[in-house]
Amino acid sequence: MDDPSFTLVFVCTGNTCRSPLAEALARREAERRGIGERLRVRSAGIAAYPGMAASEGSRSVAISHGLDLTAHRSSNLTPELARQADLVLGMSPAHVTRTRELAPDARVALLGSHALGLEELAGPSVPDPVGAPLEVYEQTYAALEELVGKVMDRLEEALAPE
Repeated sequence: MDDPSFTLVFVCTGNTCRSPLAEALARREAERRGIGERLRVRSAGIAAYPGMAASEGSRSVAISHGLDLTAHRSSNLTPELARQADLVLGMSPAHVTRTRELAPDARVALLGSHALGLEELAGPSVPDPVGAPLEVYEQTYAALEELVGKVMDRLEEALAPE
């Protein structure tokens, strides 16, 4: 790699539930794996209201798993962010489609597809827990933990210190 860093962006709709959790999980995994200095992780939404805190459900689930979303503030996915990212991972096919509309040259995939090494949109989506009971947020967290872990497996070799 010529550039010593890699920018990974997780995208959902409002940037208050799924993508902040994925961002926090990826950061923790990067640190645990010793690649934190080489991986920049961001999150954004395709229809976010900028400046919103993470949802109460996401904050609660994060705390119960040792993550802290209190500083998170939502932001919209911009064409610049999508183009600057080395990889944009959407939670659903709609997020992939919208990212491509904003930045046709961006490297973008469905999180579930990329994590499992499947065709672009053949993998599972991560359902939106917004407004659902805490148990649904726990299910979302579990799905994200598995998928983000697999993405990190794929990135670890490329980003490991030489």
